[in-house]
Amino acid sequence: MNRYDVIVVGAGHNGLTSAAFLAKAGLKVLVLERNPWIGGAAVSRELHPGWIYSNCSYVCSLLRPEIYRSLDLARHGLQIAPYGGGLTFTRDGDFIGGYADKDVRRREYARHHARDADAYLRYSRDTMRQCRFIRSLLMRTPPDPASFRLRDLREMLHLAREFAKLGETTMGDTLRFYSMSIADYLAEYFESDIVKAHHAGSGIIGTALGVHSPGTAYVLLHHYMGDVDGQMGSWGFARGGMGAVSQAIAGALQAFGGEIRVDAPVARILVRHGQASGVVLQNGDECYADVVVSSLDPKRTFLRLMEPGDLSPDLVRKAREFKSRGSSGKLNIALDGLPTFPALGRGHPLLAGDMHFLDTLERFERAYDDWKAGTWSKDPYLDLLIPSMTDPTMAPPGKHFMSVFVQYVPHEVEGRDWTEADRAAFRETVFDQIARYSPDFRKLVLHAEVRTPRELDQEVGLTEGNIFQGELTFDQLFFNRPFPGYAQYRGPVRGLWLCGSATHPGGGVMAAPGANAAREILRDLRRPSPVPEGWSDD
Repeated sequence: MNRYDVIVVGAGHNGLTSAAFLAKAGLKVLVLERNPWIGGAAVSRELHPGWIYSNCSYVCSLLRPEIYRSLDLARHGLQIAPYGGGLTFTRDGDFIGGYADKDVRRREYARHHARDADAYLRYSRDTMRQCRFIRSLLMRTPPDPASFRLRDLREMLHLAREFAKLGETTMGDTLRFYSMSIADYLAEYFESDIVKAHHAGSGIIGTALGVHSPGTAYVLLHHYMGDVDGQMGSWGFARGGMGAVSQAIAGALQAFGGEIRVDAPVARILVRHGQASGVVLQNGDECYADVVVSSLDPKRTFLRLMEPGDLSPDLVRKAREFKSRGSSGKLNIALDGLPTFPALGRGHPLLAGDMHFLDTLERFERAYDDWKAGTWSKDPYLDLLIPSMTDPTMAPPGKHFMSVFVQYVPHEVEGRDWTEADRAAFRETVFDQIARYSPDFRKLVLHAEVRTPRELDQEVGLTEGNIFQGELTFDQLFFNRPFPGYAQYRGPVRGLWLCGSATHPGGGVMAAPGANAAREILRDLRRPSPVPEGWSDD
């Protein structure tokens, strides 16, 4: 009999993290993955000979350092190489550079707008203040505000104490911040269009909202609160691509005795007498465990893998209403050499950072208008990187890998499925955007992988292609994530748990949802937990 203590459905990085901590606690753990590879959206794949693509997630910052240390991921080969800075090109042939050096950045902002150079100091200070508050909550289980259990009351008290530490003025700013648009937030600091546009992208990445939509200020915070080597707000590349993160966590899991099976899609979660008892695979095999952990989103878990009779009508309704609208696409490109960008010249340090092409908030909003009309943005927001400049393992010598994140891209085109003609037209839209600023780009392209929300849904398992497994809006955060009453990782039947990015604290290659779920499982099993709780900035 295939009997285990724990079965984890899905070998994304959160599923692997949860499994690794449970195995570290001494449990017999099995991870089941439908694809021939592991990692979910954190994967590295050789889709063109000699090139390694991070073909979904592409940069690393949010991975919690406590998890890195607790699972000893360095021993399992994970290295993060920081990259510095980014820029936004302007249509008149100039650019604004977000240099890592604060003094250089200030001079650069002053070149565009003198008062905005001073305002950036206030903006950075206030945003980092918000980051520090939310970081203290990432590795904690949200309290249930409707509960009178002692544990929930203690957690509410902890939250109140952390909030009070901000001081009266910052407390008021925080309450406003969570409901503000990124456009309104930036307008409180900056005057010039180019400076506001340079910072606006982090507020709409992966989000089916525009720069003037309430709630997008928090999305910016979600992208700022990580760190690399203790530098808050910094980003880096996992050496060997983002699959290196998943492979390192899998290495830790296997070192603790855990088992991973690929090509093993789960057809149904077994429930007997109100208790999860295992899973049935699509080939008919059954595996049994008293604890089943799903790293899939609520729609896939509750509406596809469970029998309707095992769920209440209210839960089914909540799962159906959970917002997971896809709005992002990606191109992964093998290049025959390093493209030139005349605005920068050769050898410019910002070539190794993020490159963007929308220089006004109006262009951002028009890009969102296209998505609302059911098509991809004709003047899209791109987050373009050439990771091989920092990590030479991703391309042959003298060649390069280009990663292009695209916003906005719909799950369906004008209400119908994507066609090959649509995909080709989408690719050309992105190529045109890049070629306007890099005239030799097109002739260097050897291969391009096109990924729309449709591929993210069907291949990766992200419903509607939402990269966060559910939108990061205020009604789907903290004790509302994924929805009220189910924010503590426990499912609707005994022994069923959720550990994916649709749970607190949300999406990104963070691993905190998986770790937090493992801690709660071990708490219920009355076993000592190796999972760190709370945040330390040490």
